[in-house]
This record gives sequence, structure tokens and C-alpha cells, in this order.
Amino acid sequence: MSICIFKFKIYILTSPQARHAIFRQNEHKFLKIKFAIYRNIMVQLLMAKNEVSPKTKVSKTKSEYGETDIQVLEGLDAVRKRPGMYIGTTDLRGLHHLIVEIVDNSVDEALAGHCDTITVEILKDGSVSVTDNGRGIPTGLHPTEKRSCVEVVLTKLHAGGKFGGKGYKISGGLHGVGISVVNALSEWLDVEVYQNDKIHKQTYNRGIPQRPLAEGGKTTKRGTKITFMPDINIFDSLDFNYDQLRGRLREVAFLNKGLTIHASDHRPGRERKDTFQFKGGIVEFVEYLNRNKELIIPQTVYINKQGKNSEVEIAFAYNDGYGENVHTYANNINTEEGGVHLIGFRNALNKIVNDYGKKINMLKESDKLSIDDTLEGICAVISVKLMNPQFEGQTKTKLGNSEMRMEVEKAMQSGFSEFLEEHPKELKELINKFIVARNARDAARNARELIRRKSSLETTTLPGKLADCTEKKPELCEIYIVEGESAGGTAKQGRDRRFQAILPLRGKILNVEKARLSKVLENAEIKNMITAFGCGIQEDYDHSRLRYGKIICMTDADVDGSHIRILLLTFFYRFMKPLVEGGHVYIAQPPLYKVTRGKSDQYFYSDADLDRHFAKSGKSGTSIQRYKGLGEMNAEQLWETTMSPANRTLLQVTLEDAFMADEIFSTLMGEKPELRRDFIAENAAQYTNVDV
Repeated sequence: MSICIFKFKIYILTSPQARHAIFRQNEHKFLKIKFAIYRNIMVQLLMAKNEVSPKTKVSKTKSEYGETDIQVLEGLDAVRKRPGMYIGTTDLRGLHHLIVEIVDNSVDEALAGHCDTITVEILKDGSVSVTDNGRGIPTGLHPTEKRSCVEVVLTKLHAGGKFGGKGYKISGGLHGVGISVVNALSEWLDVEVYQNDKIHKQTYNRGIPQRPLAEGGKTTKRGTKITFMPDINIFDSLDFNYDQLRGRLREVAFLNKGLTIHASDHRPGRERKDTFQFKGGIVEFVEYLNRNKELIIPQTVYINKQGKNSEVEIAFAYNDGYGENVHTYANNINTEEGGVHLIGFRNALNKIVNDYGKKINMLKESDKLSIDDTLEGICAVISVKLMNPQFEGQTKTKLGNSEMRMEVEKAMQSGFSEFLEEHPKELKELINKFIVARNARDAARNARELIRRKSSLETTTLPGKLADCTEKKPELCEIYIVEGESAGGTAKQGRDRRFQAILPLRGKILNVEKARLSKVLENAEIKNMITAFGCGIQEDYDHSRLRYGKIICMTDADVDGSHIRILLLTFFYRFMKPLVEGGHVYIAQPPLYKVTRGKSDQYFYSDADLDRHFAKSGKSGTSIQRYKGLGEMNAEQLWETTMSPANRTLLQVTLEDAFMADEIFSTLMGEKPELRRDFIAENAAQYTNVDV
């Protein structure tokens, strides 16, 4: 169950076919060679294939560079040539970004007061349709382009109604490239505009219009409908994740009070349907985020301040947790890296709490609670809307408008101060929580200092159970976090000690979702991991000190193994998040079955693989061994199936949706079992054959 919270990419270092061919052809020559030598030859072959010698000579073939080598990419050719410049990546994250771009255009219509319903559908063939009831893209001829405005918007970069401020006073799309980029990266795209009782239609293939915009019937509807099929030549996969899409659409509905969003999946066997509408807006958003937490105070603080050219909306509440859960938005765009609005909120919150703490004599004049103290257990949503927002790049992950810092501080100063004046009992409870947080943070700081001082001694203070590798370059090193002393011993025997380190775990580590940092640092297994990795945790994290390029979780293929794996992932996500964001965390895939036929052994990693094998080759004359744990394999088997870079399969843990990941961690690892029961009931159909 643990791997459902993340999106995983199969990471195979090299194809094993060539390696197997070499050794099968020369098997008689190696019969008397010991296993260790055999293994080293395999690794040397691998390194010879993957590494480039510094002495490699550069070809001196003459290369001409002249006028004919200068290319001019017209229209949408630049998008197809370099899609990453416009949507970030061409993996599933980029694929879903296509839907986000179109939905954002519909939301801009809602912000302008012309749209109250958006419908998003994944159709049977895997294409996507987005419909709104806004004003519709203008259908008349553009005064300078001399073609329909629909065609201009869909085929010209930097074309749209968001530049002069007349079409949209507030919007998220500033560059005018969103819908044209979707068009360029689609195998085909159909647009329908419902305007003036008429339907206007046009079709595009890979960004090229197949015919001019034409009338296609009459209607009483209004708005725009975009249906598109992403281009398989551009994207790694065209399989949209409905859960990820649903999470984003629910988020948009929270941020736009009263907006109705319908979402549905019509693919055979995957049919689902949802409708989102929240009259309470971001107050309901905070309540939703806190649904599996115990609240310190029952009220959600809500602040709304409207200015001449901006609006600030803030909602927050405190729970009994120990983390900080703050989501920031600018014009409905999730500013994942924060920005000036987040800085303004944090500074204002800290100042107000300290001022009131001294005012009611719970803090001395010399006392000062830190920003981290006053953010412990907070769940907040900060949504600002403004004209001409300044973001860092097209991905828009950080807000830079300096004036919004002051606007947020003013809103907090008036709104939160008024709340505290009216709720003196809640004020005292909050101050008490912050004082306890400060004391715990001091204890955690002392524990971190102890770990840091020990780490400075390097090899003399590395965990005693750690079997380290001899290679010193982190990018070439990997560490296996292994379940149990027995499996750890086997892994130590089977590894290649040049670049593979082994750290066995004794039992299950602490569930960090329910613990303060000071308690986390008391856990021996967690301290061993922190010391072994060398990079520190949370604010002390220093990537330059990371000792291993790959951190690989290797647990048994049973329920206990899955539980240990999610405990590890929870720790990495909450305390070493850059490891996950940087793609350093992997999950090993040990085989489930060994099938022996005569003197030949074959390994299978899933029931489906085994069934396909038997369907092709039959079961006659075979014996089957089901591996329940890593300890059932000997060192040679573990190396060949799970640890050898030539043969192994690793699942790379990537963070595609931080909001969704945070929600799933809180649900699965939090305090409320009823939420876990609901989650299991909702997802039970996907896991009909769980091996317990």
C-alpha cells in the first residue's frame, strides 16, 4: 500500500540481455571460478559500458558551421522541439500539466465573474475534454492576423486576452502560451465555442489547423469545450492518473468559493465521477486538511482583505501535530516554493504572538518565540489575487511581487489581532503550545548538535552495523536499508563492497508522523540512518554532505515489509524531503518466485509474470519456490536478482504532487483509524490479492 502515495518510475540501469548472452555462451569457462570473482567480472563489464575514460580521444573530423546551420522555428515548432521549456517535463507531471493549463483558462473566466461550472472528463479513448460555461473564445476575425481569434489563440504563442488588463483583470496565465502549447503537444485537438446561439468548431493535428473555424449547428449553451489527445511521440505515457487530477480540481474548487467542478473518468473498468463545490472556500479547505487531526482550538481563523488591485484570503487553524502544513496560492496557482506572501504571513504571525504573549504576561520581555515555534501544528491556506503577478518562470512556483508581503502583513495584523482579542482562552492555549514547542526544539537542537559532532569524526562514529563501501564519490555509491539482521547479513555477503553499503534495521522504526523531533532523534535506528547518510535533517540538511547517490529500501515482500517501507518513506518525506525531491530514494524489487526446471532457475517478480510464463511454457517438470522474505535467498541469489546493477529492477520514488503526498501520509500514518478504514475501503478493489 505504501507505494500508492507516490508516483514511481521503473529505473533499470542496463539491459541484462547482453550480459546473459556473454555468460551463457562462455559458461563452461567459468564453472571453476568462485562466486566473488564471477560477480566482480560482471560489475567490471557494467562499468566499462557506462563509464567514459578521461583519456577518450575526441574525433578530429572536420565540422562545418555556416549560414545554412541557422534554423528558425516557426509557429509552434519550438514547443514540439523543446517541450520541457513550456511544461517542465514530458513525464506524467508534464502530461497532467496540459489539463491544468486549460482548466486555468476556465478558472480565469470564473475569476472574471463569467463562469460558474467547469467539467473535466477523461474519455473512453484516453483523450481529455474540458468544458466551461464562460464567454467563450472570441470567434470573429482578428484585426491584424486576418483569421479567427480562436485560431490565433490556439496557434500563436503569447496570444490571449491577459496582457492589456481589459479581457481579464486577474488571471494566472500571464504568458499567453498555455492553450497553444497544449495544441502543439497534442496528436489532435478539437475546439468548440458556444456563442450567440451558434456552435463554432475547428480541428487541429499537432498544432496545425485542418480547416478554418466553421459553424456547426445551433445551441443555447455558451462557453468553450477543448478536447485533445496528447502526442505519444512527445510524452513518456498517455495514462492520466485520475486521483492526481481529482486532487488538483478539488483544490481549485476550494480556492474559488461557489465554483462547481465536475470530474469523471470514462475509461473501461476505471469509471469514476466526482463533483466539487465549496461554499466555505478556503475555510473548508483547512477543515479538510485537518480532518484527521485533533484541533488545539476549534475555530478556523479566517481573514479576508480586499484592496484596489488585490485581495488577500487567509485561513488557518492549529492541530496537535508537530509539523507545518502551509499551502500558498497566487491567482489560484500553487506557489510551491512560497514567496513574499508566505514571508509576510510567517513574520506577521510570529510578531503578533510574541506581542500578545508579553501583553498577557505569559512571556517575559526578554523571551522570544521563534517563527518555527509559532508554526508548529499549523495548517494554513494563503490565497492572494492580484494584477500582474510576478512569478519565477512559466512554472510559477514562487511569487515575487514585493507589495504583497506588506498586504499580507496588514491583513494578518488586523484580522488575527482581532481574533485573539475576542478569544483570550484560545490565546493562552496557543501560547502554552508554543512554549512547549520551544522547549522541545531546544532539546532537539542539542540532540542534532550531538549527532553533528559525532558525524564530524566520520568513520570512527559511523554506525557499528553499517557495512560501508570503499568508493568515496557519492554519485557512485549506494546504501541498502535492509529489514532485519539476518537479511542484512546475507546482503553484506552478496554485495559489491566497492560501491554498495549495507545498513540493517532492527525491527520497525518510529512512526515520525506522531512524534516531535526530539523524540525522533532518540530512536536508535533513525540516528543510525542520519549518521550514515551524513547530510543532516530538516533545516540542517546539507546535500553536499550526502554520502550516497542512491538510498535503497530493501524489505520483505509481505505486509510487514510494506509497513517498514512506508515508515521509512514517512521519515524521508517529513525530515529529509530533498532526498525524495532529488530522486535519491529507491525501492528494491526482490523476486517473488523461483521456478526450477531441471538445472535452470528463473525468477519472477509478480504473479502476472509467473502466469504468463506458465501459459507459454507450461508447469510440467517445474518446482516453484515462493519467497516470503529476503532471508530465504542465499548471498548469490540476492546479488543476482536484487542487487546486481546488471539484473536488478529499482523503483525510484518521485514526488509528483506534494499536496496529495502530504494528504496520504497524514491519512495512513496519522492518529485517526477511521480515515485509514475509509481509504482501504475506497481502494480495496485495486488490491484484491494481497499476500498477508
